[in-house]
Amino acid sequence: MASATTFFDFTPKDKKGQEYPLAQHKGKVVLVVNTASKCGFTPQFKGLESVWKSVSQKYPNDFVVLGFPCNQFGGQDPGSDDQIQEFCQVNYGVTFPVLGKTDVNGDKAEPVYAWMKNEKPGLLGLQRIKWNFEKFLIDRDGKVVNRWASTGKPEAIEKDVVALIEKTKKQ
Repeated sequence: MASATTFFDFTPKDKKGQEYPLAQHKGKVVLVVNTASKCGFTPQFKGLESVWKSVSQKYPNDFVVLGFPCNQFGGQDPGSDDQIQEFCQVNYGVTFPVLGKTDVNGDKAEPVYAWMKNEKPGLLGLQRIKWNFEKFLIDRDGKVVNRWASTGKPEAIEKDVVALIEKTKKQ
């Protein structure tokens, strides 16, 4: 989607393979994470769920976490979309949207990921995702405002999420 200018212009697939228009989250702050269920960082699902619940409780309808399962890093998310959903719910009580499994790098990368990496390159300007659980923070206008490596704990990012919500809170 070469004409895309914001995060909300994209339509990835959901856990059932149906279109999931990101425009439905327009006006919200969005934390985007490429996830995996068999990774050393997988326990971050607990932190992501905690941030999702905590921030959503304080700011209803102002925030969403979106998980994008990916099997490109060490084959650490080999399950089907249904297996991934079940894993997230049973093991971590995940209630935020976890979409369909996707690629985040390479020729078949999900277009929204290609766009986010271009908007906010990683260390040394690299336009690739290095590993599972990299995070992007999207503002209410659909612009990428921050990016964190896999080691960035969700609990530590919460303050940045809240600051962005409060800075842009509609009166």
